[in-house]
Amino acid sequence: MRDVAIIGVGMIPFGRRDEDTLVDMLAYASLKALDDAGVEAVDAVYVANMGSGILQHQTAVASALVDRLSLLPAAADLVENGPASGGSAIKNGVLAVASGYYDVVLVAGGEKMREVTGWRATDFVATLTHPEVEYPYGITLPGMAGMFTQLYMEKYGVTREMLVEVSLKNQHMGALNPYAHVEMLITKEGILDSPHAVVNNPPAATPLHLYDLCPVSDGAAAVILCPLERVKELSKNVPVIVAGFGQATDTHTLAERDDPTDLKAVTLAAQQAFERAKMKPEDISVAELHDAFTILEIAESEHVGFFKKGEGGKAVLEGKTRLGGQIPINMSGGLKARGHPVGATGVAQVVELTWQLRHELPKERQVKGAKAGFSINFGGFGNNVVAFVLKRGEK
Repeated sequence: MRDVAIIGVGMIPFGRRDEDTLVDMLAYASLKALDDAGVEAVDAVYVANMGSGILQHQTAVASALVDRLSLLPAAADLVENGPASGGSAIKNGVLAVASGYYDVVLVAGGEKMREVTGWRATDFVATLTHPEVEYPYGITLPGMAGMFTQLYMEKYGVTREMLVEVSLKNQHMGALNPYAHVEMLITKEGILDSPHAVVNNPPAATPLHLYDLCPVSDGAAAVILCPLERVKELSKNVPVIVAGFGQATDTHTLAERDDPTDLKAVTLAAQQAFERAKMKPEDISVAELHDAFTILEIAESEHVGFFKKGEGGKAVLEGKTRLGGQIPINMSGGLKARGHPVGATGVAQVVELTWQLRHELPKERQVKGAKAGFSINFGGFGNNVVAFVLKRGEK
């Protein structure tokens, strides 16, 4: 198996993009990645998308993108794995290059969710729940997250203040990120301490409140992969090596888990990624975790090994996950502020880490001397999870 490198990345600003179609957004991000890599042709294209058939009444999006970009006759596949579609698409691209079958691969992820109402978007995401024992009873992903949060609070002592601190940190970083959906700064007083907090930050899925949830977003991101041995021939960029990846699953229904607070697939996917990379959690310079809900940043930081169980929330309060801290997490603003166009998220995480490892970001977001990055792309409610370990290569 060949070592695989990322030689180009691209992303468009997330948010409400009424003027663009889904394929428009994928094409814009892909063109940015192709330009960044300095390549004009690819052998294959993998497109991550969860819901074009439902939301846009459009299928075969990968075929449409290849034609739009004039990349014919490249192979083209659509990859759907719920909110972890982006991670799965990159994994497929990595395996295709590592196997020696393809040399240059484009992976693009995108979703257009804002052209429907918030309720319909929430229902669309809820289609990933169990069709017989969960979905018919009205459960949504925010509802699942609320129940998970309550259990995690009871077991590990997580407090509202800890959740609020995650929100404050990530929205601060989002305000510094030109690609972020949410660029508004918030204060602890405004969403927790003041008499107006109940209006500014109403309950959404108790004990979660409005600012504990990510927004519904449109957006797209893309990466270019090639064999490490061909980097100097193909691109002038500092290569970012896909040092390891992991993927694991858990029961579809939360009720079947022995301990609903134990995110087993997160732990297993992270372990696989670290083992393949021959690295440990303490070797990571910066991480992008899947914080669709603030509790997930805390829980994932513990399950991947950055902190012991019950210490992730305390670490947030102590500033250990901020820029300059022990392990900076979600310097992009995370899903909480960058946004969560579900098919794009896993790709966007890798784009952000690539910029971090190439040392290309403004100092207010750049982790100084970053050498290794880690991402978790969380599918379902932790029932299909993809992890990556990336490291900075030599130019």
